[in-house]
Amino acid sequence: MTDTITHTTAAPIRRRVDTTSPEAQAGVRRRYRAEARFKSYGLLAILTAAVFLAVLLIDVVTKSLPAFTTNSLQLDVAIPADFVPADQKYNPAAIRSADYLPLMREALKTAIPGIQGRGPERTLIRLLSTGAPDGIRERLAADPSLIGTTIKAPLLLSDDADLYFKGAGTAITTRATRGTATPSDTTGTITITASGNEFSENLVTVKLALAELARAAITEADRAARSTASGAAERAADLRKQADELLAHAKDAASAELLDSRLPSLLVAINGGLVKITQLAADRIEGEVLLPLSSASEAKPGDWRVVTYTTPESARKINDLEVALLERFKTNGQVERAFNWRFFTSGDSREPELAGLRGAITGTALTLLVTLILCLPIGVAAAIYLEEFAPKNWFTDIIEVNINNLAAVPSIVFGLLGLAMFLNFFGLPRSAPLVGGLVLALLVLPTIIIASRAALKAVPPSIKEAALGVGASHQQAVFHHVLPLAMPGIMTGTIIGMAHALGETAPLLMIGMVAFIVDVPTGITDAATVLPVQIYLWSDLPELAFQAKTAAAIVVLLVFLFVMNGTAIWLRKRFERRW
Repeated sequence: MTDTITHTTAAPIRRRVDTTSPEAQAGVRRRYRAEARFKSYGLLAILTAAVFLAVLLIDVVTKSLPAFTTNSLQLDVAIPADFVPADQKYNPAAIRSADYLPLMREALKTAIPGIQGRGPERTLIRLLSTGAPDGIRERLAADPSLIGTTIKAPLLLSDDADLYFKGAGTAITTRATRGTATPSDTTGTITITASGNEFSENLVTVKLALAELARAAITEADRAARSTASGAAERAADLRKQADELLAHAKDAASAELLDSRLPSLLVAINGGLVKITQLAADRIEGEVLLPLSSASEAKPGDWRVVTYTTPESARKINDLEVALLERFKTNGQVERAFNWRFFTSGDSREPELAGLRGAITGTALTLLVTLILCLPIGVAAAIYLEEFAPKNWFTDIIEVNINNLAAVPSIVFGLLGLAMFLNFFGLPRSAPLVGGLVLALLVLPTIIIASRAALKAVPPSIKEAALGVGASHQQAVFHHVLPLAMPGIMTGTIIGMAHALGETAPLLMIGMVAFIVDVPTGITDAATVLPVQIYLWSDLPELAFQAKTAAAIVVLLVFLFVMNGTAIWLRKRFERRW
């Protein structure tokens, strides 16, 4: 008997996907909501980053704007015929070495007549920069025939005077008057008597300011009383005594007041002059003449006014006389604002209005040139060898691991290496673009090697295989076919690495490029500085004008970085091939 076994194949089990039930539709809606939330979170993150970036850029650009303009006085400068000896009239060196200070002083005194005394004259000349004669000096050296004539020339203002016209001064308010006023003299210390209680409104304002000073003194006394420092108790007692005196004056509404530098400055503009009030009563004032009066005659209602410099003199960089002189120049139409070309054509200086970026820009260009010449061929050659020719063994693995590690080493370590090797061992010149370029080349080299290897890997293997198939050697296949196709990626990586080097400061500080360099370097062995270090130097200086210079230098550095990164993007788009 033969048993017959019948094999049957079971039908595949089909799973039923539920897409119509309320539970399934609710699950789909939950997934859609989760996806929408994820997209919203991503969009919110991008918008937050964009807002922070916009705030940063707006803040830097806003602070940098004063550095891109400069103010100067347009004055008539008389050049005496005997300004230089007759036999040296056509000698540029003699013209440049002449003393221009008397010319500046006479031009200022001619513009504002009546200024007398050594103090006011020194204040007048202090409004100008030490570089004010530079333009006249070069004009005379180029055209000696101007000697013996009067020329109209721009005289560069000092940094404080320049900032005053850029909004760093004081608010000025003017109050019209209703009565008559009679000055006792035209110069020196004078008295002005007004009809009625013409100054009563100003006296009330001063009393209120005294009460505010008293409250500030009490607050400071309470803070000192809580301190455990030596002498804090004595200071608290002195402050309370001062507060009591100030309150006593503030409560005596009818008494005259002596004005000091802690209070807003009150001035009287009368008979073409300006008088600073030193003692104020309701119907008369005593004061110092800042700008001479044309006469001591009685001024009619509306022909004189009370001027208030809101910011106290102790809180300003320029005093009342300087403000009065600058306002007179402005009223006469002798102040001119122009683009600050000096910022790009001059080297560094201790005077903010004379400081420029030409030395730093030149030093940056020379340093990056040395960096590029060294790291580009070495980095590309190393990448080609490691990717195409090096045997795959433990020694190659060690080299690749070390290259990756060097790309993450802090930049200051490379600065210490440069200090130890290039300066101390090899004796290369300190603060030179040559040494800076060597250090930055070590810093950028791992980045270029990694980027170049990635670009070589991105070329399809079929390109090299086709070249080998038609009889090309391995070297010919790499250099004639693979490398040209990888060059866009290599150049992109190189430019990004150079942009990284452009922003580095720490390694350059270690090799001495933090020095104060006035002269513009002419070679890679001259002392120089670079843009990041120049920004670091200016940010540490106390002058207010250097804050704007620092922000402007940051803007220039950002422009360099944007241009370099934009070039990298353009190269990638221009030569990129899709396989």
